[in-house]
Amino acid sequence: MKEIGHWIDGKMVAGTSGRFAEVMNPATGEVRAKVALATKAELDAAVAAAERAQPGWAATNPQRRARVMMKFADLINTHMDELAELVSVEHGKVLADGRGDVQRGLEVIEVCMGAPAMLKGEYTDGAGPGIDIYAMRQPLGVVAGITPFNFPAMIPLWKMGPALSAGNAMVLKPSERCPSTALRLAELAKEAGLPDGVLQVVNGDKDAVDAILDNETIQAVGFVGSTPIAQYIYGRACANGKRAQCFGGAKNHMLIMPDADMDKAADALVGAGYGAAGERCMAISVAVPVGKGTAEALISRLIPKIEKLKVGPYTGGADVDFGPVITAQARDRIEGLIASGVEQGAQLLIDGRGLTIQGYENGFYTGPSLFDHVTPEMEIYKQEIFGPVLSVVRAESYEEALKLVMDNDYGNGTAIFTADGDTARDFASRVNVGMVGINFPIPVPLSYYSFGGWKKSAFGDLNQYGPDAFRFYTKTKTVTARWFSGIKDGVALNFKALD
Repeated sequence: MKEIGHWIDGKMVAGTSGRFAEVMNPATGEVRAKVALATKAELDAAVAAAERAQPGWAATNPQRRARVMMKFADLINTHMDELAELVSVEHGKVLADGRGDVQRGLEVIEVCMGAPAMLKGEYTDGAGPGIDIYAMRQPLGVVAGITPFNFPAMIPLWKMGPALSAGNAMVLKPSERCPSTALRLAELAKEAGLPDGVLQVVNGDKDAVDAILDNETIQAVGFVGSTPIAQYIYGRACANGKRAQCFGGAKNHMLIMPDADMDKAADALVGAGYGAAGERCMAISVAVPVGKGTAEALISRLIPKIEKLKVGPYTGGADVDFGPVITAQARDRIEGLIASGVEQGAQLLIDGRGLTIQGYENGFYTGPSLFDHVTPEMEIYKQEIFGPVLSVVRAESYEEALKLVMDNDYGNGTAIFTADGDTARDFASRVNVGMVGINFPIPVPLSYYSFGGWKKSAFGDLNQYGPDAFRFYTKTKTVTARWFSGIKDGVALNFKALD
């Protein structure tokens, strides 16, 4: 069986721990490889190699680093289909979605071509007699990224692009369930001109994560995953004096007002709720129609659209809408939550449980499910299902619907469908959620903005990619310089103004 190791100091190396995790093909349920799980010693060796390489990379001027990003982007484009297939075979998402995974990561690399502008400092000439003040952004040193299974290309690229173009060296720990894409990206980064040691990819489980959090050389940690793990990583990283940027779970609501275009709202919900089998942190999992008439009109349009969805393997062709979930355990958890929804009184309009695909009977499939009359007390509402399940929670008024979103523990994304500009503006202004869509179901900002949630969806002060990422991966040094040119000044013991 194929063994997957690590990318250390510019080359693939075998793991030495003797511990492995199975890498599955979710479409078939077969083990396709086993990935080495790093020890603390292996992680520390990777960090030491990064520490050796980082000063030379930091001394490379920003424009030359940007040229590496340009070449890297070109290589990602060239290898788009190969990368998409790596995503699909280990995650299960259909090829079109795999290409989207790569594309949204590529867009961040494209923004990183402008790193010289992002890294410009500030300068004040003549702040006082013969005094100039300037501030400059400098890299932190060695940083780390810990990324999830659901976006094997996009989120590693979100982390490595800004970190590397700012002059840092990075140790990346991808999900052990989907390790191959990150390793291939490391190979392409080297081909683009990234010096050996500047990017390390270390595979592992909690042992590797804890080694990252406890390593004194690593200055910052970026994480994406579940909220409990985000809280754990944020707390331990901060306790060890590191910067931390940790993104957790979500329960994203979409309000549908009575004046909304119901056909467009239904299309949006189907795409946002069931795409990638619901394994997106920005998936819409709760539809909130305002008014009984709105609910009935919406559901009457949703049911036929959902019933037409085709579930299958990524090899099934362009007419397959979504594939399996990541593991058998994930499928069983999703279907257990569906059962709890029925037991707690929700109306199950479409039941996706027990789905099997001919020729792929061992794959981890669950079909699309739709609930109506869900209430906030139910487990299917309280938990992030992370599967192809859409819950309809009815509201009698706009204020009731808005309160539902604002009272929720999570604050990643939300959306409203309406034809009324005043309502849309009020919603965008008042809702306590980090990313808002107006007649737009998955409001992931373009790569020159920044991505980030609120409440229990995010821990840390700065968002992913865009300007915030460059702030996160750099530190500011401020210099006050004085040049004596005819200035007469004696000893001053008081703390006085520069002027």
